[in-house]
Amino acid sequence: MSKQDFLSLLDFSVEDLDYLIKRGQRFRTMHAEGQIYRPLVGKTGALILQMNSTRTRVAFEAGFAQMGGHTIFLGNHDSQLGRGEPIPDFAKVISEMVDVVMIRTLNQEDIESLAHHASIPVVNAMSSLLHPCQLLADIQTFEEMRGSISGSTVAFIGDGYNMCHSYINAARQWGFKLKIACPKGYEPNADILASTNNAQIVDSAQDAVTDADLVITDVWSSMGHEGQEGDRRCVFGNYQVNEALLDKANKDVLFMHCLPAHRGEEISETLFDDPRSVVWVEAGNRLHSQKALLEFLLLGRVE
Repeated sequence: MSKQDFLSLLDFSVEDLDYLIKRGQRFRTMHAEGQIYRPLVGKTGALILQMNSTRTRVAFEAGFAQMGGHTIFLGNHDSQLGRGEPIPDFAKVISEMVDVVMIRTLNQEDIESLAHHASIPVVNAMSSLLHPCQLLADIQTFEEMRGSISGSTVAFIGDGYNMCHSYINAARQWGFKLKIACPKGYEPNADILASTNNAQIVDSAQDAVTDADLVITDVWSSMGHEGQEGDRRCVFGNYQVNEALLDKANKDVLFMHCLPAHRGEEISETLFDDPRSVVWVEAGNRLHSQKALLEFLLLGRVE
């Protein structure tokens, strides 16, 4: 089996993405039933996190362990990358020792360089440009609860940053309509936005949620925005998602947030208690969708 990387949703065909969603749903069922499934015995993954992580780290480590494999965690000061080892050299060495690398770092180009020089699969565990692993969990959650997302209307409200970019890619791959509401000066990458006719910027959060089947937001100050928090709270003040805003969406709308959240900022204090919020299921599906991804990268399709 030839190596395949997961740096962006665009790296996979629509058919492979749909397979991963269904496989993630199967893993969720197996987990709930307590089934033991260990196809990755003897496999090792290197988890390189140069920024903080909860859901991504726990999902990869727990998922690998549940499937019989082993994970080596490397923080920012745990490898020679932190002391300036060239990425091509690191890629060649790590390829001799483990079976897959999952990396979180701000610079997308560093992830792409690692993938180019490594002979093993490389997974983008988040960069400042993209967060494709989160989208696998989000789409899985929506389809578990509402069926196919194709043809649906999705509203993204907030910063045109990595989550927004990955939602644009998802709209392109899964064929849903994406409406983006963001302050001027905080729009998504123009090239990514122009890559599909399925995504558009609208004038307000109210415009975005009209007819929406799914509403998404993210923190106003993500990793990479340190020191900008006060300014961003002023700029994004009209982009809070709250119960009143959700009332303007479709009656059976779902609300998601990749977490962690800042209550009282991008969401109201009580939004997670609203029955339309599915953030805890969404977070739990990080485990199952990432297990599906690892299995696919290391073993291919399992029918």
